[in-house]
Amino acid sequence: MTQPLFLIGARGAGKTTVGSALALALGYQFIDTDLFMQHAAQMSVAKMVEREGWLGFRRRENIALHTVSQPSTIIATGGGMILAQENRWFMRQHGTVIYLHAPASVLAQRLEAYPQDAQRPTLTGKPIAEEMFEALYREAAHYVMEGTADPQQVIEQICAVLQYERVK
Repeated sequence: MTQPLFLIGARGAGKTTVGSALALALGYQFIDTDLFMQHAAQMSVAKMVEREGWLGFRRRENIALHTVSQPSTIIATGGGMILAQENRWFMRQHGTVIYLHAPASVLAQRLEAYPQDAQRPTLTGKPIAEEMFEALYREAAHYVMEGTADPQQVIEQICAVLQYERVK
């Protein structure tokens, strides 16, 4: 399987941690869409939102998704990537989508432990517990993995799913 693998989930779900380690395990390229956009724009996500509003940021996000979607690539998406129906459809049609699920309490703890406010602004201005888009993540996902598990366990589960996909 060489199609892209998209990791989706809320801020703090472990997409970057799992994605970078999974890319090493599979020999794939790893791209975090938020970091890709920050590098391309030479400004933080927070600054993009400040200058262009959420609508401008979401346009950049859509362009980034299409740009980085290449074979043999693990793509960690921003937490709000799934807000646009077009993005959900695109990911499902062009790759395998894995939702890293974690309860709001775990996400809040992780974000408090590793605050990166300049890189990860709140999507709605609300606390993380009120910012969950569970139904949209599940709609976009081919598979749901427990994001509270040890990253190595999550990687093993994803590899098992990918192996299953190959023999289908």
